[in-house]
Amino acid sequence: MHRYPFTNSIWRQHDTWTPYPSLSVSESTEVVVIGAGIAGLVCAYELQKRGKQVTLLEALEIGHGTTGHTTAKCSVQHGTIYHKLIRHFDESIARLYYEFNSEALIYLKKQIEEGFDCDYANEQSFLYSREPNEELTKELDAYRRLKIDGGEATEEVRKALPFSIEQALVIHDQAQFHPVKYLRELAERFVRLGGKIYENSRATEVSQGPRPVVTTSNGRRVQGNQVVIATHYPFNDLRGLYVSKFSIERSYIVACEVESRPLRGMYLEVGQQNRSFRSYSENGKSYLLVGGEGHTAGQVTDTRLRYDRLENDAQAHFGTHRASHRWSSQDLITLDGLPYVGQMFKREPDLFVATGFSKWGMTNGIAAGTLLADRLTGHANRFVELVSPLRQTVKPSDISAFLKTNLDTAAQFTKGTVNRMLERKDVQDLQLDEGGIVQVDGKTKGVYRDLDNQCHVVNLTCTHLGCTVKWNNAERSWDCPCHGSRFDAKGAVLEGPATKPLSYSKREDL
Repeated sequence: MHRYPFTNSIWRQHDTWTPYPSLSVSESTEVVVIGAGIAGLVCAYELQKRGKQVTLLEALEIGHGTTGHTTAKCSVQHGTIYHKLIRHFDESIARLYYEFNSEALIYLKKQIEEGFDCDYANEQSFLYSREPNEELTKELDAYRRLKIDGGEATEEVRKALPFSIEQALVIHDQAQFHPVKYLRELAERFVRLGGKIYENSRATEVSQGPRPVVTTSNGRRVQGNQVVIATHYPFNDLRGLYVSKFSIERSYIVACEVESRPLRGMYLEVGQQNRSFRSYSENGKSYLLVGGEGHTAGQVTDTRLRYDRLENDAQAHFGTHRASHRWSSQDLITLDGLPYVGQMFKREPDLFVATGFSKWGMTNGIAAGTLLADRLTGHANRFVELVSPLRQTVKPSDISAFLKTNLDTAAQFTKGTVNRMLERKDVQDLQLDEGGIVQVDGKTKGVYRDLDNQCHVVNLTCTHLGCTVKWNNAERSWDCPCHGSRFDAKGAVLEGPATKPLSYSKREDL
């Protein structure tokens, strides 16, 4: 029996819907949408509803990506973003970003009224700190300047959370839901309208020029008038230097069953620990979801420790049971804090992208999907310039973030070569359910010894740009510290931008 639980998102535990087929025959359509997360499905659904013929390609299965591994808070309270946007841009840009996400919430509420079944619940959204915090003071001032429906909430949060609170803010009338149920609702309605979905159909290439052609990993193709790339991290990131425009963060979530009354509201700490809390109830059971422990993607090997810290906090402060579910997600942070949604490249008017939601993909994703649907059907959308990937609003702080991100990437290239030597161990030292860098037949490889004592051997070179991947012991995956690509123990791609697997072999003689 394994000594540490395998990761399992609470949102995917009952995901037993009939799978959609993979793309087996090349076809032609009006619009190709790549990626069946929240942005891609909202976009595809809206386009199909407005009379377009849409084909949706998903590399794995619906709900397998970031949308199925989130805390699923539908809120315009995105950390302390508003005072930062005022400082970085001005009040008008900060207000526009608030409205961009507020309209996504309104859109979602209308869908609930139409009968969407996704465990939707109205909740208050809170920021809090356990010690004096200048960021919260500045954010409170931003709420007042932007006329955001919220404000001071310190006493309210002190009554709700079981530890000392120094300061807190609230935004009223926000929401939480079940993200995979929402994706399934979108998918079923999209198909009923005549849309096509192909799962396990990973796009690997998009041709340039009019009527672009999308090629999948099995060689099948879909041609469309327009193509939307909503794959979280754009897989064609080298063009337009998207590869240099993101920092990638990974964070962790545990769900612990509680016997006491469920916590009301959604909470995010501003400070050192950055703990996140919300509740979820299902089949007579209530769970506390605790999130945090974020770090730059691919740069931590002992990820089990991250889950353990969250579980310990839940038990110590809320008296929960041990974690029954644990999962993680990966987020792309843009240079200026605003997403990239719209035309992807200046000279390719038929190629669009939605990415860079900076940990707030539920509202940003919905807003992105509706914006792209407007663009592709000729409807005006007042947020086009705000989130345009082609925007020319470079500030000194953007340059600083650009240099930091890319110097870190360069450092990881160098460290990877050194670490192959320093971290290498004898294959016989690998225990059951353990992975690491080892010597195999005179070559340095990545090896995972499974619970049946079978060794799974992979090449350590990421197929995206050649960084050295690292073992992630909680997820049993190989993660790239440069641009966040992830591969399972057998080398298959879990997350892009990589589209090709690591070379793999199974060995029973090690």
